[in-house]
Amino acid sequence: MPDKPRKKARTKEPGRVSGGVRTESGIDIDILYGPQARPNEKEFDYPAKLGFPGEYPYTRGVYPTMYRGRLWTMRQYAGFGSAEESNRRYRYLLEQGLTGLSVAFDLPTQIGYDSDDPLSEGEVGRVGVAIDSLADMERLFNGIPLSGVTTSMTINSTAAILLAMYVAVAKKQGADLKKLSGTIQNDILKEYIARGTYIYPPAPSLRLVTDIFSYCSSELPSWNAISISGYHIRESGATAVQEVAFTFANAIEYVRAAQSAGLDFDKFGSQLSFFWNAHNDFFEEIAKYRAARRIWARLTKEKFGANNPEAMKLRFHAQTAGSTLTAQQIDNNVIRTTYQALAAILGGCQSLHTNSRDEALALPTEESVRLALRTQQIIAFESGIPNTIDPLAGSYFVERLTDEIEERVWEYLDKVESMGGAVKEIEAGFFQKEIAASSYEYQRKIESHERIVVGVNEFIDSDNVQPSIFELDPMVREMQVERLNRIKRERNSEEVRKNLRELKARAAGSGSMMPAILNAVESYATLGEISGALRETWGTYEAG
Repeated sequence: MPDKPRKKARTKEPGRVSGGVRTESGIDIDILYGPQARPNEKEFDYPAKLGFPGEYPYTRGVYPTMYRGRLWTMRQYAGFGSAEESNRRYRYLLEQGLTGLSVAFDLPTQIGYDSDDPLSEGEVGRVGVAIDSLADMERLFNGIPLSGVTTSMTINSTAAILLAMYVAVAKKQGADLKKLSGTIQNDILKEYIARGTYIYPPAPSLRLVTDIFSYCSSELPSWNAISISGYHIRESGATAVQEVAFTFANAIEYVRAAQSAGLDFDKFGSQLSFFWNAHNDFFEEIAKYRAARRIWARLTKEKFGANNPEAMKLRFHAQTAGSTLTAQQIDNNVIRTTYQALAAILGGCQSLHTNSRDEALALPTEESVRLALRTQQIIAFESGIPNTIDPLAGSYFVERLTDEIEERVWEYLDKVESMGGAVKEIEAGFFQKEIAASSYEYQRKIESHERIVVGVNEFIDSDNVQPSIFELDPMVREMQVERLNRIKRERNSEEVRKNLRELKARAAGSGSMMPAILNAVESYATLGEISGALRETWGTYEAG
């Protein structure tokens, strides 16, 4: 584009952006994009840079027909109180058209404590469902055939235990484990960076991760052995670029650990999946997903030596940004969630969760969850958006953004590699410091009104109407403790003790932990007992 029209456009630039505009990652945004966005347009190599859907480098999507062949899986993250209460919510959502379950576990379950532990008091069933033993997992999926549904479980430190419980339930239902489909998050490194639900030091934690890789590769070939999560990194204050860069730094560490354990990337690589945030900056988010696919394809080919195309494909789940939801004017959250979901879909997600409007206040009500699911369904069946693949490809703006994000991610990755890799950077606090700085800057802009949040720092309503919110049963802990006591009375205690001894011996030695964990789970050893045995052997991690 000649420079004169661009200069003319700049002279008409409104006052609110006279100081310049940047994406949330700090990428400068021009007022107008044209051919100047690609100064080397004649040298542009379309197959190498974009390609076609289902072909390397997968910029335009991981499947040849994308949503024309199959829509994304519609999930709603859910779980609270007792297993029975969560089971009723799952059944309700499935009746409303949900196509994949997504399980939220309470904090004690996430960090390896039973409901009767003193440290669990006040937290049982609050942010997810309480799972103490296989009996709870049986109740959670009662009447839900696991062979006919795909399940995602957001669990990390205790991922091996919860996966073993899920497998045990599937076996009791007579399901074919080779066809069992779903995802275990199993991403412990991001817990040290952003979320904090770690238990053990990094080395034994990585061992558990790779043991799950090995187990899934042989026993659960249709299961995603990990969901490497940028979501929580972003929620803690990272930019879009940092989200992708730090997540890929973790992914490199997982792959190295697995390869060191003798696993073949071409075999286990196809069971790796990713979990991205769908944040506010609409075009940056779309470009982020496109850039991430291209980076991962190159990483797998050049760094990991991948030959299997399935191992090169970045398949991902997205969730709309919980950190952008506001307690003020909660109906505004419906609009935020809708355009965040649109960005994820235009960016080519394989699975999607849309947050509910009242989640800034409490766990969502049934009405709010239904509305969040309907948001996905309206986009899927009424908008026409799924009818063509990567419709923004070729946009001067989107392609420039995609390139810019890719370049900045590679800069971060090169820096992390030069400093010894993700684990060393976690221990040194590098990721944490980078995220803290970005988080501070984001909040500073809100407080200075450089960034407008509707209903929070502008367009504030004087009336203070309080919507009805979801309330948990206050007796959940008492019920869980009573059930735990009954389980311990009725199970074969000698078998439990034997299995826990074998678990500790395996933890102190070598070989996969999964068979020992599965034996313990099937004898109704509790989650706290299994985690406790590993704590005694491996110790715990204390952040510096």
